[in-house]
Order: sequence, then C-alpha cells, then structure tokens
Amino acid sequence: MRATVVRRTALAACAVSLTLLATACGGSSDADTDAGGGKNDKGAATSGSSSAPKTSAKALSTAELETASLKQGDVEGHKVAEAGPDDEVPADGLKADKATCLPVVQAMYGAAEAGSKATTKRKVITDPKAGAKKSLKDMTDGEAEGALKAAFDLTSTLVALNAYEGTAGPDAFAGLKKAAADCAGGFTATVAGTKQKIVSITEEKVTGGDEAAAWTLIQEDEGAKAPFKLVALRKEGTVATFLSFNLAAGQDGGAKFTVPTEVVAAQAKKLG
Repeated sequence: MRATVVRRTALAACAVSLTLLATACGGSSDADTDAGGGKNDKGAATSGSSSAPKTSAKALSTAELETASLKQGDVEGHKVAEAGPDDEVPADGLKADKATCLPVVQAMYGAAEAGSKATTKRKVITDPKAGAKKSLKDMTDGEAEGALKAAFDLTSTLVALNAYEGTAGPDAFAGLKKAAADCAGGFTATVAGTKQKIVSITEEKVTGGDEAAAWTLIQEDEGAKAPFKLVALRKEGTVATFLSFNLAAGQDGGAKFTVPTEVVAAQAKKLG
C-alpha cells in the first residue's frame, strides 16, 4: 500500500469515527473478552433481564460521584480528562428509529435515564506508542503502512457515571440490556440531527460491580464499517457506561481489539 493511500485511509477512518462519536472511539473483535482478558465465543445480544436483586439504593451525591470518577493516574498507560461542553450531546438530540433502541443510543453518549440524580463524564485515551525513528518520506511503503497503523492504534473511551435512587439503577441497567437484545439486528440513530446506521450488536463478556454487560456495535457509513465497544457496569445505584473506539480497528474495517478491561476495572475499583 502506498504511503499516500495509507494516509487517505487513516483520514477516512477518522472521519467515519467522528460521525458517530466526537469524544470516544472503540473496536470489534472476532471473540468476546472477559475482564480477565480471556476469550469467549461471540453470541447475539441476549435477554435484558437483570439478575441483581431489586434492592433500594441511595443515590451518590454529586461530590461523591466526582470522588468515584476516574482521574489522571487511575489507569496505567492512559490519559484521563474531564469531558467538556464540546463533548456533550443533549439528551433531546439523541433519537432512534425504533423506540426500544433509544437506551443504547443514550448509553453510547452517557446520557442518563429518568431518575438520575448526578452525572460525571471522563475521556480516557491510551498513551501513544513510541514514534517511528524514520520520517515518513524516508520509509518504504510497508514501513509507512506499519508506522501509520501504530500511530492510530489508540483506544479512546467515554466513561459516564449516573447515580440513581432506589431501584432506578437496576432498572436502567436492565433496560439497556433489553434494548441491546431487541436491537441486535441493527437500527438507525439520530445524533444531534445526523443519522447513524448501527448494523449489528453482538454481546461480549465482561465482569465487575454488582453486574456488568458488554457489546460490540458496528456502525456503517457509505459502505465503511467501524466497530465500537459498549460496556455497562452497575454498582448499587450507580450505572457506569463506557463507549470505546480504536482508530486502527476502524481503519482496518474491523481489526481485532478488545473491551478496554483495564479502564472498566479501574472504574469498578473506584466505585467499590
């Protein structure tokens, strides 16, 4: 592959990813991954019932939720920053052509379900790998392709915490699982007026908190497909969602990469 073609491919992949998510990026794999890094057979998104007991939880306050949110240094090999106004999509700007799929769209952007008492959002990005020792113009085509792929091998994750009162947290978690199962065959989302086509949702394995679930979402735009990872984790009345994208995976049309279990584990640890 010529270096100029590699550059165009990388830029095209970036454009695809940005049409779906301005702040977070995540990819697909041919096998499921659990929190310990093990592989599991991929399957369709399963039933959305929650296995957790319907216990009444006290919502964390805004200050408590901030304390429980990820900060720089909490995830080794990653940069952590607060999400800003430019990273937000208003809840009324999130829609789905199938009403049952709306919880998936909301989870992708960290939007709270009804009953949320407090919300925090963080952006978590893997540290870049060491740069190439040669300049691009001095590389062979193969070297240029490898260097650009390495440069784009970054996973970006939007992490949102939403604190709920009573049984609203388990209900929100169960509602998301049901939506992912009902919408496994795909749907069309509208994000701030822009339509995004999700062609499939498949379940993965993840552990943490009182209950957790994960999925690979494939978005298609003019024939180009980009994979995303969506994770939900509940601890008592707090529901954490993680949406990840890996630009190299998007560039390759589905190169293997797994759920960012180190980010999920760090957040689960802070939630207790």
